[in-house]
Amino acid sequence: MPDKFFRSVLPGEPRELPKIDTSVAHIARVYDYWLGGKDNFAIDREVGQKALQAHPETVLSVQANRRFLARSVRHLATAEGIRQFLDIGTGLPSANNTHEVAQAAAPQARVMYVDNDPVVLAHARALLTSSPQGETAYLDADIKDTDEILAGAAQVLDFSQPVGVMLIAVLHMLRDEEDPRAVVDRLMAAVPAGSFLVISHLASDIQQEAMAEMSRRLNQAMTQQVTMRSRGQVTAFFDGLTLLDPGVVLTHEWRPDSAAEAATPCVLWAGAARKD
Repeated sequence: MPDKFFRSVLPGEPRELPKIDTSVAHIARVYDYWLGGKDNFAIDREVGQKALQAHPETVLSVQANRRFLARSVRHLATAEGIRQFLDIGTGLPSANNTHEVAQAAAPQARVMYVDNDPVVLAHARALLTSSPQGETAYLDADIKDTDEILAGAAQVLDFSQPVGVMLIAVLHMLRDEEDPRAVVDRLMAAVPAGSFLVISHLASDIQQEAMAEMSRRLNQAMTQQVTMRSRGQVTAFFDGLTLLDPGVVLTHEWRPDSAAEAATPCVLWAGAARKD
């Protein structure tokens, strides 16, 4: 994977980065703005603020989504024995990244991150730390390019052993005509029994008017288009897999660590399931 593949163990300077268009918002940088990060441009802040005007609780939702990521990775690493993770649509580094949570529980854990934003690529070197026993790598690829993702991941992950496939707040960036279900099916077909699929996804059937307006504002400003989906549509991504309790619920309801987490408002459906 020349120029698109970075391993934490490779020496040398970062490769030349793609040109970043600072006039167009990107969802990874908008999320960064919502999370209080600094790796965003004026256009990202403008778009993010317009979305917040339609749905002010979005900030709480993205925070709850990050906590769901950490809880689900920790569960897979501690209770399910997963030692490999494929995290697609990772976004910009924030607190409790997948490799940090996984390697805190299991230092030998191996993590492949995938994203296609140049700013994420620019921060890949900072993100690509790893425990000495494990490995962390990054691939510059689009979620629709499943063959490229799987080929790159195979350089780090052993697909004869279970893998935790993390699709956190990324499937809603695929329109229906892009067949997100087929993307999920191809990814899960490549991993063996004992693997897990973890999804969070913006809800179309919670606070419907506000969410529809937020979606409209985001889609008006970005080349990427957000497609929110109902609980039933999100649940369908897990067809053929065994859902873990409590099933597909709002992110703050999925095994919260505290009463405060359980009470945080959120508008993303979430779940985790095992391939038997």
